[in-house]
Amino acid sequence: MVEHDRRPIDAQFVAPAEFGLGSEVTLGPEAAHHMNVLRLDFGARIGVVDGAGRVGGGTLVRLGRRDAVVAVDQMWTVDRPPAVHMIVPVADRDRMLWMAEKCTELGVTSWRPVEWRRSASVSPRGVGAPFRDKVRARMIAALTQSRGAWLPEQFAETSLAESLSKVPAGVRLVLDPSGAPLLQVLPSPLVAPVTIAVGPEGGVEDVERGALANAGFVRASLGVAILRFETAGVAALAAVRAAFAAAGAGSSRGGEEA
Repeated sequence: MVEHDRRPIDAQFVAPAEFGLGSEVTLGPEAAHHMNVLRLDFGARIGVVDGAGRVGGGTLVRLGRRDAVVAVDQMWTVDRPPAVHMIVPVADRDRMLWMAEKCTELGVTSWRPVEWRRSASVSPRGVGAPFRDKVRARMIAALTQSRGAWLPEQFAETSLAESLSKVPAGVRLVLDPSGAPLLQVLPSPLVAPVTIAVGPEGGVEDVERGALANAGFVRASLGVAILRFETAGVAALAAVRAAFAAAGAGSSRGGEEA
């Protein structure tokens, strides 16, 4: 099957289980509700993704109030976008959830929450397994909305020192109003991976700033305004994605037929 034979889809969802060519995928209540809101009917073209680059296109063969069934008749893969990793602060729950959603829409590669020194005073803050489940659900919803093919790799909250020990080699940035403008800091040509560290409300303390510098992080500014952590993180990720796209290294919406 060649590229131009791929049929357009009316909606796309993350599949709850593995799927293959010729299989039937049962989607849950949220997907069924979404399809009913869109007034999709039998025969509608539905996409399903596994969150790791595999995409199936198929026909809606059953739609109820609690589930929907898609018969997969096409398969393809989508290349992963250039890697951009986020180190994010443990902070207010709702604001972390919003940031996770927007970062997923922008194709973030990994999500690693850090317990900064100033994170300890935040309440209610996003920590623990139940909250991580909420983050995952928000990421899945964002991938559905954006029709992406890759879910971020999600890590549990940890210390700054532990996070720095896991950062891949490559471009390392920490958002700091005192740094040089982000677009000046980014090297040309820009090569993946890129890691962006976002500090907590109130900023990064001196000892943490020193640890970041020792780990090769360069301070980068988004302008004169003092932004909320979630705004700053999303803006920086968008700028890096735009830089990759301008260099011709953006994510592929095509991929190869399976």
